[in-house]
Amino acid sequence: MAGESRRRRRRAAAEAVAWCLALGVVALLLVGSVEKEEAVVVVRGARLAAARPCEEIYVVEEGETLHSISDRCGDPYILEQNPHVHDPDDVFPGLVIKITPRPGRRN
Repeated sequence: MAGESRRRRRRAAAEAVAWCLALGVVALLLVGSVEKEEAVVVVRGARLAAARPCEEIYVVEEGETLHSISDRCGDPYILEQNPHVHDPDDVFPGLVIKITPRPGRRN
């Protein structure tokens, strides 16, 4: 009887250890599957226009003028390079213009 009692204790201890290990593995899997959430910044409107670099083909955004684009991109000859723009005050969102950004100027 004493031998059987020891076997039961060992079996109970082995089952307890197995359950603890199984729970540990499940916990590690759950922790490993959690992804870090990246911070997302939504930029709209004029902030988006200010964030992008000056490229040769430029699409005018709301609130921009030829003067503001010229200052930001460093191209004082926007009007001369765009004969389809007859009036520098008649600039509207979606207008496509050609600019020559200053070398080394990103914004």
